[in-house]
Amino acid sequence: MSIADNLKQVTVGLPQGVRLVAVSKFHPNEAIEEAYAAGQRIFGESKAQEMTAKYESLPKDIEWHFIGHLQTNKIKYMIPYVAMIHGIDSYRLLEEVNKQAAKAGRKVNCLLQIHIAREDTKFGFTPDECKDMLNRAQWKELSHVRICGLMGMASNTDDVEQIKAEFCFLNSLFQEIKATWFADSTDFRELSMGMSHDYHEAIAAGSTLIRVGSKIFEEREYK
Repeated sequence: MSIADNLKQVTVGLPQGVRLVAVSKFHPNEAIEEAYAAGQRIFGESKAQEMTAKYESLPKDIEWHFIGHLQTNKIKYMIPYVAMIHGIDSYRLLEEVNKQAAKAGRKVNCLLQIHIAREDTKFGFTPDECKDMLNRAQWKELSHVRICGLMGMASNTDDVEQIKAEFCFLNSLFQEIKATWFADSTDFRELSMGMSHDYHEAIAAGSTLIRVGSKIFEEREYK
C-alpha cells in the first residue's frame, strides 16, 4: 500500500483530541512529501541534524517534533523551529533548552519523559524523580520553556495487559501532576504515548499524541 493509504488506515477513526506524529526518522524527503501531500503535517525525528536538514528543505508549515534522546550539545540546532520536544528526561536538559530558547527569543513546548517500561534501556524520569523536580519549583523560573505534559514508552512485549497497565499508570501520573502543579495551566494537556504496535492501547488509556512510523512508511534504512 502507499504511504497515503497507510496514513488513512492509521488516522481513520482517531478520537477527537488525538493527534498523529508521523515518525519520519531515517526516511527520505520524498516519503515525507508523500505523507504531506496526503494531509499529514506533524512529523517526528530523533536526530537533530537530520531533522534540521529536513526542516530547511521541506514545507515550512510542517510541525517538527523531536522524539529521540536529546543531547545538550544538539539543542541549539533545533531550537529556532522545533514545535515540541518529547523527551525531556532531566532538569539539566530542561534548563539547557530554556537557555537556548532564550537566545532564539522563543518559548519551546516540552514534555517530561517518564520511565514506565520494565527495560533499563529506555530513558526518562522515574515518577518520584519527576515529582521531586516539580516540588523544587526551580522550573517555574524557566521562562522560555512550556511544560505541556508527559511522554512515555511501554515495555517492548507481547503482553498486552502489561502494556495497558503501563499506559494507565502514566495517565494516572499525568492526572496527579496536572492536579498538583498545573491545575491552572491550559498548556499542560498532552500525553504522548503509543507507537505502531501499541497505539490502540495508548489511545484507550488517554493518549493525545501517538508516534507512528512503521505502519505509515516502508521499512526504514538505518544510518
